[in-house]
Amino acid sequence: MRLPAGLQDLLDEAVIDEVVRQLKSGKEASVYSVRCGTEIRCAKVYKDMAQRSFKQRAQYQEGRKARGSRDARAMAKSSRYGRKEMENAWKNAEVDALYQLSAVGVRVPRPFGFFNGVLIMEMVADADGDCAPRLAELSLSSEVACNYHQFLIRQIALMLLNGLIHGDLSPFNVLIGTQGPVIIDLPQVVNAAGNNSAFAMLERDIHNITDALSRFAPELQQTNFALEMWQLFERGELKPDSVLTGFPQDVHVPVKLEEVVLAIDDARREEMFRREREKATRGLE
Repeated sequence: MRLPAGLQDLLDEAVIDEVVRQLKSGKEASVYSVRCGTEIRCAKVYKDMAQRSFKQRAQYQEGRKARGSRDARAMAKSSRYGRKEMENAWKNAEVDALYQLSAVGVRVPRPFGFFNGVLIMEMVADADGDCAPRLAELSLSSEVACNYHQFLIRQIALMLLNGLIHGDLSPFNVLIGTQGPVIIDLPQVVNAAGNNSAFAMLERDIHNITDALSRFAPELQQTNFALEMWQLFERGELKPDSVLTGFPQDVHVPVKLEEVVLAIDDARREEMFRREREKATRGLE
């Protein structure tokens, strides 16, 4: 197995002791199972911007803070230095989000360090110790689907309470471990207070999860947790123990049409990429 340079460096520096196998290769990163002492963890190796097919829309990065005014100006001008800083910001966004969300109890993979473009984090495993399946791969009873939906809505609300929106949440980036759902893949995480498209992305995230689970529990389609959650957030009333019913007050939340269209286009494009990867993976088996 040919290893990327960043992963080989971690072996040479004894940060990890063994690369067990590659788990997946996506448009943004490749993920490997690695051994650190007696523990099996994941190593996410980010691909360079030139290798990635996902276009980083300004829509996602709006509201993110640069380290300094020089970096902000360079990123705005898209100079060579600015593009490099955009690349670093893209990778660091997920790392920072994992540390922040893990600290407040959101069920995401626990991070163990970020080394030269390689993120070492918790391995989300099934009962046999293998990589946990994705939510999209499972067939569920109505009761389990409702329980997963309730749990994920609480996780999304807790993320929002801490100022973050996943921005690309779907059943393909929720793993079902032995303790239940775990949210993964957060490089496009959105600043809830500083991004004009925040509500549209929150709404899309919740729609994706609700739509997937409503295949097993059709009654979930009648709920509108996004609007209810956003109303509480805007009023400063969203709390860890806020009661969410899925039936908000009849208050209009203005959304710019062009932002909704961009969000929908992104979702369709992502779904197309996922289906292509699924076909390629099945072809290799």
